[in-house]
Amino acid sequence: MAASDNTPFPNAPVQDASGAVPISAAADRVGSTARMLRYREALGLLPRTQESPTGRGHRHRRFTDEDLHTIGAGMELERELDIPPAALAFALRVLAEPELLTRVRRHGERLGRLTAAPARAMDFEKQKAMRLLHEARPRP
Repeated sequence: MAASDNTPFPNAPVQDASGAVPISAAADRVGSTARMLRYREALGLLPRTQESPTGRGHRHRRFTDEDLHTIGAGMELERELDIPPAALAFALRVLAEPELLTRVRRHGERLGRLTAAPARAMDFEKQKAMRLLHEARPRP
């Protein structure tokens, strides 16, 4: 066995100093394919990378144990809810964009699947204060 062959899997991708692995090894570890991980990345379902491009061209994405845990948790959520990755990506978008959340909520209310959100106490107090200010103004 040569000095470079002292790993149990000589053709396996090598971890870097931080323990991060390339996409092929990451896919194997989470029970997926590299193509599916790229698809999930395009949907915004992978943790953002802190790496910057180096050398000529683009540095290949490497995955840490924390990244793999996060990816696995997302995949488990999809399995539990019986939804595709695109549905999870859309749900995250709705949660991240208040205007979209409002539009989706209104649609759900029109369909009868959601009840109107209750008025918040602060909104009620604000309306009451505005009404009192309006009534307290002297009339010309």
